[in-house]
Amino acid sequence: MDEIKWGIIGCGDVTEVKSGPAFNKVAHSQLVAVMRRDKAKAADYARRHSVKKWTTDAQNLINDPEVNAVYVATPPSSHAQYAKMAIEAGKPVYIEKPMCRTYKECAELNELARIKNVPVFVAYYRRALPGFLKVKELIEKGAIGTVRNVNIQLYKHAEEQVMESLPWRVDPEIAGGGHFYDLAAHQTDYLHFLFGDFHSVKSIVSNQAGLYSAEDMLAVSFLIGNGIVGSGTWCFSSSDVNDRDVIEIVGTKGRIEFSCFDFVPVKLVTTTGIEAFDFPKPEHVQQNLIQNVVKALRGEETPLSDGQSGAVTNKVMEEIVRDYYKKPIKTKK
Repeated sequence: MDEIKWGIIGCGDVTEVKSGPAFNKVAHSQLVAVMRRDKAKAADYARRHSVKKWTTDAQNLINDPEVNAVYVATPPSSHAQYAKMAIEAGKPVYIEKPMCRTYKECAELNELARIKNVPVFVAYYRRALPGFLKVKELIEKGAIGTVRNVNIQLYKHAEEQVMESLPWRVDPEIAGGGHFYDLAAHQTDYLHFLFGDFHSVKSIVSNQAGLYSAEDMLAVSFLIGNGIVGSGTWCFSSSDVNDRDVIEIVGTKGRIEFSCFDFVPVKLVTTTGIEAFDFPKPEHVQQNLIQNVVKALRGEETPLSDGQSGAVTNKVMEEIVRDYYKKPIKTKK
């Protein structure tokens, strides 16, 4: 492919700043069509973002001869459906994370892509952001020695207003799980990018606040890569005074501390002191990964995040919450 001409299925909030405008800022890339079921919202998005075509029908967008690549930005429950439609039409597909609602859906999608010989990419854009690449560089050059331990803490306060209007992100039928699926997917994928496969995953998963049926409290332990011990706690049922977002990678010569979502400086802590590396949040956080996708389609780069790696993340997330969804554990507020 030479010029990549994109169509977006599901031009909602995630496409307003994070991704949508970036398609026109990457060389050899252009956003030419958008789809949303709401006619007025589709037309409004196209007008505001100077997109010449809009539709309320996904198949119409996929069949458009000018569109030669498709970005699926709908909630996870329809990722597999729309991605398969694009693949059947022979058009590469870039899918919002998580790749699908379930690992089974990911595997079926990847098999179809293999049969049709169509590339699949997943929007785990931290694999292409400078701060996260700096962490990878520090580890690979031995700045903290041999990695021994990884610890994740993500605490976000409970949003009681969801009792009145349930967001799709905490509806397992749509999202696959709750906030854990939506947010920890980035963390899980990034650790896989750094260290390789997860092993011996064990978890305690519960619902403490009772605001919705999905999980809101998790304690997880695992091995990753070549015997690195990992642990993580995720809490979505506390107060904002407890909010935190920290990933700590501990080695034999020091440690690295950074945030997954807050874009605070990466800290390297060794016996010589603390060194900070500041990487401010870019205007469009997906732009670097979209650039990689475009270059991969042009045969210029290897993809950083594809259907195979995206499926691995779904598999790990599913393993963590599996027992909870067999018999959800609920505790009193």
